Amino acid sequence: MSAGTRLLIGPVLRRVVDTRATIWVETAAPAEVTVRAQGGAEGSARTFTAFDHHYALVVVEGLPPDAVTPYEVFVDGAKVWPEPDSAYPASVIRTRMGDDGGQPVKLIFGSCREATPRSTGHKLPPDALDAFARRLMADEGVRPDLMVLLGDQVYADMTSREVRRFLRKQRKRRKAKLTDAPPHQVVTFDEYTRLYLESWRDPEIRWLLSTVPSVMIFDDHEIIDDWNSSASWRVAAREQPWWRERITSGLASYWVYQHLGNLHPDELATDALYPKVAGAADATEILREFGERVDLEADAAHDTDRWRATQYQWSYRVDLGRTRLVVLDNRCSRVLDPGSRAMLPPGEWSWFLDQAHGDYDHLVVGSSLPWLLPHGIHHLEAWNERLAASPRGFVAAAAEKMRRAVDLEHWAAFQRSFEDLAELFARLGSGPRTAGGERVGAGPAYPAPASISVLSGDVHHSYVARVRFRDPEVTTPVHQLTCSPIHNAVPAVMKPVMTLGWWRGPSSVVRALAKSARVRKPGVRWRKLAGPYFGNAVSTLSLSGATAAVTIEGTRADGVLTRVASLPLTEPAPVPAPRKPGGVPAGEPA
Repeated sequence: MSAGTRLLIGPVLRRVVDTRATIWVETAAPAEVTVRAQGGAEGSARTFTAFDHHYALVVVEGLPPDAVTPYEVFVDGAKVWPEPDSAYPASVIRTRMGDDGGQPVKLIFGSCREATPRSTGHKLPPDALDAFARRLMADEGVRPDLMVLLGDQVYADMTSREVRRFLRKQRKRRKAKLTDAPPHQVVTFDEYTRLYLESWRDPEIRWLLSTVPSVMIFDDHEIIDDWNSSASWRVAAREQPWWRERITSGLASYWVYQHLGNLHPDELATDALYPKVAGAADATEILREFGERVDLEADAAHDTDRWRATQYQWSYRVDLGRTRLVVLDNRCSRVLDPGSRAMLPPGEWSWFLDQAHGDYDHLVVGSSLPWLLPHGIHHLEAWNERLAASPRGFVAAAAEKMRRAVDLEHWAAFQRSFEDLAELFARLGSGPRTAGGERVGAGPAYPAPASISVLSGDVHHSYVARVRFRDPEVTTPVHQLTCSPIHNAVPAVMKPVMTLGWWRGPSSVVRALAKSARVRKPGVRWRKLAGPYFGNAVSTLSLSGATAAVTIEGTRADGVLTRVASLPLTEPAPVPAPRKPGGVPAGEPA
């Protein structure tokens, strides 16, 4: 096999839609990539080139329905996957039944995965995705329909020793261009490719990505810690001489490695970028201009008409049988103007409302940042947001410093968006009619879904919380399902802080602070049902008919997954347990 026919990364199985599937690869040189499945299903695509790297997204057509079909990958006619003498099972594409009426849906999800321990050198607990891959190799029955990766798939600002060695060598060769770049952080597109090369070529992860469909969304570490936490943060970032190259390369590489595979096969031809990239002899300048423009246009996110006309949308929707998954961009398109902060710009919020109303049994919202936090932390973030908007400069400056120091930037720090999401879930959960019997909206009347689940990561611990609405007409159970990290660790000092955040006493104190700043009490209450768990973990959301259940599994020291929590989500809300000795609540919200 020549060097030009090598497969650098992949195959990565992305969307499986009816009898079609998309498979992403990176090759060592320009090539024709062909995927052939047993039974005759096939697809081919020419690689596109950008920054001297070569990629293809192949659409495989003609797969049999309700089947598990092995496949092979060829580059310029030479078979490159499976690798010769591979010890791993065959990579397969599993399709669902044609009508998809009552077929169950199983999603695995999590976030925050540092690269393989062989690269990092950190003493971290075993990788939960590695552990899941080994389990799937031994038991085909645990195969999920989709893997939902909720941010920090790579760490641009916290690199491994191997990447740091690569950065030193690279920058010696062109030191004049990146003199001021952070020495241990990636900045250029080529440096970003190194992150994916070390992470996605981990043997177990490479096999898992080749055989389980996946969708992804970024969080801050794909770019930099605290990305877009505030308007003043953006101003400070742009003062750095290396920032323009960093944000341009970060968004361009995210589009290539992660977002492109999120697209439905029918969306490829209509995407604002893909036809230009696929049709170019060299797409480097197209992607460079795209990355810079997308970041600049986020400044106009508050302008609905302008957003609809220009802003690239990272959020997307996936339908699996009677389950609807809507994955939201929590980072790139935030409205950061003081006084009108919003997690989603008006145009994208309108799009989300359209997706949230429909004919389905279960609504799953992918949000890299948790909607519901421990109560004490929620009140702290809401209080901080109010102080950061203070007309007194010293108060606003101190609050902004605090926001960046301890990452006070979740939905709770965007109070308008937090309450809007609560109101949306209440409307959906009360069905197509109000308490007075009137129709809601002018469109079709849909029944209340059987469940609403918000999947999140980011906070380096895992938990399940259930919402309580004041309106008794809301019958749909709504849960926050947080699973993080897949392979990382929370600082020891933060564990008691996050645990105490659920306790009534400390939460009440912070709530009093928020109240003193005239922050309104949250429009919903929530109760922790499981957690917090601080180890590496992966979670499974199982949906069947009108039932939903979640399981959190963590890794033991020997790298085996063990159950941390498992509970149904569609049973009646549990009755609050009595308070524990010492004033520790049994989960009753503050």
